[in-house]
Amino acid sequence: MARLTHFDRKGAARMVDVGAKPETARAAVASGVVRVQPATAAAIRGSGRKGKLGKGDVLGVARLAGIQAAKRTADWIPLCHPLRLTGVDLELAVTGDAVQITATVRAVDRSGVEMEALAAVAAAALTVYDMCKAVDRGMVIEEIRLEAKHGGKSGTWTRSGLRDARRRSATNR
Repeated sequence: MARLTHFDRKGAARMVDVGAKPETARAAVASGVVRVQPATAAAIRGSGRKGKLGKGDVLGVARLAGIQAAKRTADWIPLCHPLRLTGVDLELAVTGDAVQITATVRAVDRSGVEMEALAAVAAAALTVYDMCKAVDRGMVIEEIRLEAKHGGKSGTWTRSGLRDARRRSATNR
């Protein structure tokens, strides 16, 4: 198992020094879900048209919140490096009784953008909650997770690759 890099030899928290690392193209994709009541899903679907929810276009505002969070991740997460992002895309869709959120973040820098993608999804999900809480306090934010990352020393990682490795490990027992 790899060691935790955010601790020094004495166990104190530290910010990893990435100064000697080369700048490379990096990308990460994260996803999450906000489970809502059927009436809330219907209201969100209609919120971009005629503002069925008093606060307006839920998915549009959540998209902006996610983009802003990706840009400000180092302000949220104490040991993250401030990065120069080159792109942030958020896809939000109401499917059934859920809002599906996917964030893709890109940068050319010395550190990966996994935390930025995860922060984007979390902020978008929290914004959906905030904008809909007057009609549905029982919403559940779940399954915020990294789906893939590309670039850097460790190369490419995908959740599907993780599932495949777990499957191979289980059949080799």
